[in-house]
Amino acid sequence: MANSELTGCWAVVTGSSSGIGKAIAQALANRGAQVIVHGFRQPTVVQELARELCGARQDARALHGDLSSAAVRAKIVEQAWEIAPLDIWINNAGADVLTGGAADASFAAKLRQLWEVDVQATIELSRAVGARMRDRGRGVILNMGWDQALTGMAGDSGEMFAATKGAIMAFSQSLAKSLAPQVRVNCLAPGWIKTAWGAQASDIWQQRAVEHSLLGRWGTPTDVAEAACYLVSPRAAFITGQIFNINGGH
Repeated sequence: MANSELTGCWAVVTGSSSGIGKAIAQALANRGAQVIVHGFRQPTVVQELARELCGARQDARALHGDLSSAAVRAKIVEQAWEIAPLDIWINNAGADVLTGGAADASFAAKLRQLWEVDVQATIELSRAVGARMRDRGRGVILNMGWDQALTGMAGDSGEMFAATKGAIMAFSQSLAKSLAPQVRVNCLAPGWIKTAWGAQASDIWQQRAVEHSLLGRWGTPTDVAEAACYLVSPRAAFITGQIFNINGGH
């Protein structure tokens, strides 16, 4: 439901061409935020999303770039800040190592991709943006973890995601202390969310996702987007340094 609680705020959502990132960008715009979307492999899709959000009355912009590159990370921060001083930065972008050609890569290759895009990019972008927000005197940063990072999941995917998402979660809590009280930093920890991988997962995984939730269903990108909007809003003004599970309960 549209409301105006974020009117006047400028927000960046990395990795917002589809899935969770797109849902977050749309939800922020519906609440009045001016949204800067970002993507890498599908620039036309990102541009179309920017036009869609702009047509919904907001001044949306699009940024493009491979976040595995340190030079690109620095450039994106500069480009975003040239558009407007930022109130909200959401590090949603992550390497897809479960679908497409990357699914057949080695464990080591997948881990390298996840470390560069999920971990290194989150850390560098958060520190660069956080320093600017602190100097400005306000801002909110939201990162993406994983609900099973601290409890573990057997198998290659469990090991690599626990290592990388666990690092993001720990970093977020430390950054919150570094940037307080001017900047709030929190971390979402989604569980079984039906994005592209979930939509084509085998029956075994479909059953597992449902059984792991007390609510008996997959989560949706909208579920994550609603939590994100709350955490970046004035309603969450006394919340920082926290990890929020979005998993239907375990």
